[in-house]
Amino acid sequence: MLSSAASFKPLSGKGFGVVMSSELLFGLYIFVLAGFLGHHVISKVPPLLHTPLMAGTNAIAGISLVGSLVAAGAEYSKLSTILGFVAVTCATINAVGGFLITDRMLRMFKTKRGGAKS
Repeated sequence: MLSSAASFKPLSGKGFGVVMSSELLFGLYIFVLAGFLGHHVISKVPPLLHTPLMAGTNAIAGISLVGSLVAAGAEYSKLSTILGFVAVTCATINAVGGFLITDRMLRMFKTKRGGAKS
């Protein structure tokens, strides 16, 4: 049997039901838990720390861009190349947008003469 993938079993002759593997269920559990934890942590960040936090997030987006470039260029199959291209596109939009937002936030803290607010 397939222990690491979802298997199908008939349910009273009316189509198929999906039985989740324990690895998939554990992965979904971790994903949901990380989502709740991330929301809780981000909601507690004071406004003065948002700009440094965005800069760190942009660095992580740059790392995901490098990973997606590797996935797109590995040429395992046509599907992996297409998905890699989609990942490169999404990671590029994420990184560029993050840097633009960070730059806009930093400009809010500058005076008209170019110096920082006191």
